[in-house]
Amino acid sequence: MTASGATMCARVSCVCPGCMRVRDVCTGQEVVVLSEQACCFAPGECVCIHFSGAMTMSLPPQISAQCIHRIHARCCC
Repeated sequence: MTASGATMCARVSCVCPGCMRVRDVCTGQEVVVLSEQACCFAPGECVCIHFSGAMTMSLPPQISAQCIHRIHARCCC
């Protein structure tokens, strides 16, 4: 975690208006990412997600993204 929050490297599973489901490449955990940027991404893409570090205890857990950008290189942990 950084001073401004946390970062997750993940592969996009599916996209819906206002959110997307991703799989964290380090832990394998499925996470729902709440973001207006979600519609800019497609299933299969690798993304870097910056968020506060807060994650709900729901299944799957949810986070609110501060910023999301594509990772053009291979996803890595």
